[in-house]
Amino acid sequence: MFLASQKTAALLFMSTLCAADATAQSFPAKPVRLIVGFAAGGGTDTIARVLSRKLADTWSAPLVVENRAGADGSIATEIVAKSPADGYTLVMITNAHTITPFQRKLNYDPVRDFAPVTLTASTPNLLVVHPSLPVKTVKDFVAFTRAHSGQLTFGSSGTGTSPYLAMELFKSLTGINIVHAPYKGTGAAVIDLMGGHIQVMFGSVSGTLPHVRSNRMRALGISSPQRWPTLPEIPTVAESGVPGFEASTWYGTLAPAGTPSAVVAKLQTDIAAALHTPDVGKYVLDMGFTAVGNTPAEFSEVIRNDMARWGKLIRSLEQKK
Repeated sequence: MFLASQKTAALLFMSTLCAADATAQSFPAKPVRLIVGFAAGGGTDTIARVLSRKLADTWSAPLVVENRAGADGSIATEIVAKSPADGYTLVMITNAHTITPFQRKLNYDPVRDFAPVTLTASTPNLLVVHPSLPVKTVKDFVAFTRAHSGQLTFGSSGTGTSPYLAMELFKSLTGINIVHAPYKGTGAAVIDLMGGHIQVMFGSVSGTLPHVRSNRMRALGISSPQRWPTLPEIPTVAESGVPGFEASTWYGTLAPAGTPSAVVAKLQTDIAAALHTPDVGKYVLDMGFTAVGNTPAEFSEVIRNDMARWGKLIRSLEQKK
């Protein structure tokens, strides 16, 4: 009797695996929703729509991008957390996913309620200053700021956003004191930096590089761990005297927790393949991003590591209030 029950259980297990594999092979059999928690035209939306166009070449059903902006992406993320775990509803997140849990109560768990698919792309921030500031390097800026403690102002798109935390991390590693000026969006901060109303900020490559090239702001360093392929002349902040500094913005895809692993694997394989086609790779690099397409396990580690790092920083900032 015991052996018979073991054989029955084994057969059931094998049939389940075969069914899951068949489901993955036929996936997608209907349109897949990719919900973006930010407005059309931004970095998250750009990456999502590049994927949508490229996957149309290989999928029998479309990847439909749906913008549900608000609350640093958490509105869209909550929708997906509560969606059926079948792979047909996904969310494109940014690293705000690892920051917002430390700022306010959410109606989902950022780790437990999701199945990571892949980190799709990342983009570094440039440390930029107004050209009137008498500094040419990161070391110059740190020395100047120490000599004018509390007299300089940095802009960001709001407390808790990636550029804000990049500067707070920079401050904590260098011991400088500069004042925060929050804006409703990065564009307004960029305008005020060019106008000299603020002196410094971390801004995306795509949002600041045109103004660096027109000499309306000066780039001192880049926040990526290595020099950027298209900007080899700009040193990293880490190599410029702030070891350990890294503060890139990344974009990734999540499915609801419980999505079959075979479906998650199919999604990761297809998305990674799309990202690493020559035309998509060149397009995203020209836009200031780098394509990634790592494994679900690797993406899960990125999320956990970022939550540990930013959580520690945010708690320390709260303690200083």
